[in-house]
Amino acid sequence: AEAGEKTVRPKRLFINQIDSFAGKNIGKYLSGCIVGATFEQPAEEGEEDDNLSINDDTPTKQKEGLFQIVGTLLNPNCTKLNFPVETYTVSRREELLGQLLECDIIVYNITEDISQLDEASWAVSALHTEIDNFENPKMFILISTILTWARSKPIDPDDPDIPFTEDDYRRRKCHMNFKDHLAVEKLVIKLGKSNKGKFSTYVVASGLPYGAEEGILHTFFREAWLGETPALQVFGDGSNYIPLIHINDLAGVVQNIADQRPRTHYLVAVDDSVHTLEEIVKCISISLGPGKIQKVPKENAFLRKELKQLDVDYLLVNLRMEAVFLKENFNINWVTQTGLVENVELVIKEFKQTRGLLPIRICILGPPAVGKTTAADLICKHYKLHHIKIKDVITEAIEKLERLVKSSEEEEEEEGEEPTENWQELLDTVKENMDQNGGRLDDTYVIKFMREKLKSMPCQNQGFVLDGYPKTYEQAKELFNSEEGEEEEESRGKAPPFDKTITPDFVFSLDASDDFLKNRVINLPESVVVGTHYAQDRFLRSLATFRDLNTEDETVLNYFDEAEIHPLHIDVTKDDDPYYKDVVKQICKAVGESRNYGLTAEELAEQELKAAQESLACEAERKAELERKEAEEAAEKVARWEEWNRRLDEVKRQERELLEAQSVPLRNYLMKNVMPTLMQGLNECCKVRPDDPVDFLAEYIFRNNPQTE
Repeated sequence: AEAGEKTVRPKRLFINQIDSFAGKNIGKYLSGCIVGATFEQPAEEGEEDDNLSINDDTPTKQKEGLFQIVGTLLNPNCTKLNFPVETYTVSRREELLGQLLECDIIVYNITEDISQLDEASWAVSALHTEIDNFENPKMFILISTILTWARSKPIDPDDPDIPFTEDDYRRRKCHMNFKDHLAVEKLVIKLGKSNKGKFSTYVVASGLPYGAEEGILHTFFREAWLGETPALQVFGDGSNYIPLIHINDLAGVVQNIADQRPRTHYLVAVDDSVHTLEEIVKCISISLGPGKIQKVPKENAFLRKELKQLDVDYLLVNLRMEAVFLKENFNINWVTQTGLVENVELVIKEFKQTRGLLPIRICILGPPAVGKTTAADLICKHYKLHHIKIKDVITEAIEKLERLVKSSEEEEEEEGEEPTENWQELLDTVKENMDQNGGRLDDTYVIKFMREKLKSMPCQNQGFVLDGYPKTYEQAKELFNSEEGEEEEESRGKAPPFDKTITPDFVFSLDASDDFLKNRVINLPESVVVGTHYAQDRFLRSLATFRDLNTEDETVLNYFDEAEIHPLHIDVTKDDDPYYKDVVKQICKAVGESRNYGLTAEELAEQELKAAQESLACEAERKAELERKEAEEAAEKVARWEEWNRRLDEVKRQERELLEAQSVPLRNYLMKNVMPTLMQGLNECCKVRPDDPVDFLAEYIFRNNPQTE
């Protein structure tokens, strides 16, 4: 260090559950802060923006004098964090105490996980017993919640709008579910009084934290961004006031306490806003979602799987708080001092960036019957995007105009909508234009409706796939060019001033020869072709028109080239797969990973359960099929055995009858020529009883043969 320059000793700062919403964002913020920086003058706006940019997930090299962040993990299997110097997974408290004793500042957050109440009480008590062994003074900061004030009586019964401040903390009364939080607060304050020189303790009563990827308010941000519901729910009448604070501003409070060691040991950390639940939800809905809210009974909050009891208590609290000490004594580079509603655009931008929720805008072009719609459908399912087809856009626009015309003029008009008489005039003009053009609509109206669709909140949030539109250079120019840039002098050598919010980021041109396309249409079933643009004459006209439009210098593909959005050409004739696997694979490779919400833990569990049920059903079906086949085989075997026995009996009967039929002449012959002499011989043999009866019988038959007489 140069002469006269004071060397700043880095401080080791512990945060419990450093991978939780609050722990992660506070730790990330402090990891970029220099110890003692709050004694300096507030940063200028440009410096503040630079300071905020440090809170990304890119690895940061530890600079001299920065806070060294360490902490325990809520989920040991979570993605590795880049900002902590060290993370702990401890099974014994004795081991954790050893880690705490190595730190200068210990921060315990008890606002998210009630299991941390007991650990925080133990930690501050254990550190207090080790005061005599401290090498350096230590600080314990407890981040608690304003819900320990939830049942406090108004300062002035005649004026209930007077806000509570830090000076009123002794008269606070907690929410029924937060008695343990209050007990921990009192313990922390008590243990910090015995030896303030070596062990100072602070309690920060935090408002509902928001910002970054969002915590409790995430349920509203997610629902609004997805746009799957017509309105966001407000629990109860929504008139309850909720104290708020941006998570980075809360981190700034912790930074100031760590630097300045204030004499006040109980601090309220809220911004300057005074917002009701209805105002908060409505603001999110208008700026990110459907633009509407729906009031539902408070009990409905408990039906939301993503909301825990603690979250519901936060959303239903009704308090007015003012952080007087912070404003008068702390040097905080506020992110949103005026509150969420006034800074909603900044908060939404931060929410999208932190969660990686960026829209994917795709345009798929090509000749008729090349498979644009099939590919677009598959891409929309893969990335969860909105499929924009010109016919659907026109139909939706006309239906919307009809609904607006039918609505009562006395109803409150929504912000930004045109008066009712203009809707009727526009609807009449559109229908008249379609009648005059044989069901087609002029480009002026098509582009107007298409811009409105692309500017809609769902397309702005998730993104879209344009299916075969625009078709010409002029259509692309009218649709995508920025309205602000229309007055600028146009130059063909420069990129057109396009509107980045609706212009596709990726353009794909599906290519195929005319012969290939004709053969494909010829081989289509007649049920698919009838009444569509695949009918022979209509298809050939469409194909000829497409080729004519794409032989000039100013084609729609040229427009994108000029805008530095170079189209990717995909030859669909190489693999004539009806499922377009190769085409989808090439598009996905160019676009990259999804920027949408993945499946939630509940959805993953539901998916696994469904898969298990399907597997069991398949196994049961397979087993039943096997048993059925075995039963059929056994029955068939019995039937075959019975048939074989029946046939065997029939054969025996036939043989017996044949034998009997064949034996009748022989019997007659014997009875006539042999039996009379034989019977006489037998009778004589019986009378004489010779020693050799056979020889006697033979001799007798020979002598008495009637043939020889």
